[in-house]
Order: sequence, then structure tokens, then C-alpha cells
Amino acid sequence: MKTRITELFGIRYPIMQGGMHHVGYAELASAVSNAGGLGTITALTMGTPENLSKEIRRCRDMTDQPFAVNLTFLPAFALPPYAEYISAIREGGVRIVETAGRSPEEFMPLLKDAGIKVIHKCTSIRHAIKAQTIGCDAVSVDGFECGGHPGEDDIPNMILLPLAASQLSVPIVASGGVADARGMVACLALGADGVNMGTRFLVTRDAPVHQRVKDALVAATERDTRLIMRPLRNTERVLHNDSVERLLQIEKEKGSALHISDIIGMVASVYPRVMQQGEVEAGAWSCGLTVGLINDIPSVKELIDRIMAEAEEIVRGRLSGCFS
Repeated sequence: MKTRITELFGIRYPIMQGGMHHVGYAELASAVSNAGGLGTITALTMGTPENLSKEIRRCRDMTDQPFAVNLTFLPAFALPPYAEYISAIREGGVRIVETAGRSPEEFMPLLKDAGIKVIHKCTSIRHAIKAQTIGCDAVSVDGFECGGHPGEDDIPNMILLPLAASQLSVPIVASGGVADARGMVACLALGADGVNMGTRFLVTRDAPVHQRVKDALVAATERDTRLIMRPLRNTERVLHNDSVERLLQIEKEKGSALHISDIIGMVASVYPRVMQQGEVEAGAWSCGLTVGLINDIPSVKELIDRIMAEAEEIVRGRLSGCFS
């Protein structure tokens, strides 16, 4: 399949793996790239720029295909050494970076001077236009369906993608709500040039996370996510569990007086316990609405091959037949 995204990134299929905290290691990134998509290492999960350099080298040992690094710019008081992370990316020869969080504008010269293609994650059209203006090569449009942080506008991709396609000239990746061929074909029809999947790739045999995490996601339905931290305007979509229920109760009781310190123990530093140790009730962890569409645990290659075969069948078979 050829789209503007496959051409931009030099990949066979327009399928990107989202940067996920304590999931985006070399094992998953290389598996996605080897299967024809674009795998992604999550920089801040590595803890230090030196560890990121090591992970990039590990990934190079596992694939000769392009892969990306996710770099999230956090609104924090103690900022990570972003320039050093970018140096690790540059020195590692990575030529695609997915940025998220705050605007990457400050660091664009460091990225672009090295010939790096930048795709920025946006939850609104105004942010996507800004990303294009500052020189991003592509944008990832994150709909309200996505796991993690969907922004504060609550606009799903059925609306965001056509708006983005009509107002942007750079390639667009649809993020949120995609777990199979039907979702990919729909996003392409809505104006996207590719798709980004997070939760779906989390539930594969190649994802380096505990089996209990995968089993919990397979068992969940489309009604098993919750939105937390809305009063703090830092909304996150997470899988429902007892810890999340307690967190929501605290939010309700505190009301407008809620402070991040009231719930920090339920959202900070839980990912290693969840993803590596399988303590799925340890706290709040990201999960998209696509969890309702996931009922198996394939390998990454099996998943991507299935999506591409079924997408072709949908387009050449079912859709073309509608006009005969």
C-alpha cells in the first residue's frame, strides 16, 4: 500500500505503533518495523539519554527497517534533559521522531538540522495547524477514543480527521479508535494517510509486558474505560479497576479543590508495577476504547498481515460492490 505516510517514512504499510510508557522497547518497535509498519521506542521510559542510546542500538540489532523514537515534552517543573535525548536520537541515526505533549517548537532546529522527520501528536485542529506551521513533517490526530491523554475538547476522529484533511497540507496519521482493518479503511476514507495503534499493539505476543496486562485487556469491553483527572484539565483515558474507582471518588469528593497531590499515588510510578510485574490493580494505566474490539493476542506480524489482507478485501470487495 502506498500513501503519503509510507512515502514519508519509507515503510511498507501505513501503520504506526504509538509511543507507550514502559511498553515502547526495542522488542515491540522492531517487531512492528519488521512487519512493515513503523515501530516506536519511548524515550522517557528509558530514564536517561544514555539508556536511550543503548535501546536504539538494541533495536538496530533486531531490525534493518526504519523505526521512530517518541519524545514527550512534559509540563513539569523538573524537565528531562531534552537536548541530550535528542543528541542520543541523532547519534543513533534515527530519522523519525514522534513528539507529544507540549509544542516541540523549541527543539525543532535540533531535530531538523539532523534531517529528522517530525510527526507531532495533536488532539485539536488548532494544535495540528500550529504543528504544521512550525515545520512538523506530519501530524498524528488523536481523537477522543484514544488511550492516554485525549485533550479537553472531546472530539472524536469521525470529526477531527475530515477537518484536519481540509485544513492541513502535511500527511495525517489517525490515532485513537483503530484496532483492525475496518478502522484503518475508515480513517483513510476520512482523510488520513495512515493510522497509529497503541492498545492493539499492547495486546500482542511481541509486547514486552506481563501476560496479566494482556489478559485484562482481552477480557475488557468497550464500556471498561474511564476518564480521570478531568478537573485538573489533564484528562486521561484508562482501564477501569478498583484503584481507578477510588481515584474517581476522591475527585468527586474534592471537587474544585482537587490537587494532583490528592491522587498522585494512583497515577505516578504505577507503570513498572503494571506492565512488568502484572499488578493490573496497582493504579490507573492508559487504555483506549479499542479495547472493546480486541479478543485475541496475535504476534505483531500476524496482526499487521491480517489488517492489510482484510483492508484490501473491504476496499476491493465490500466497498466496490456498493457502486456496482
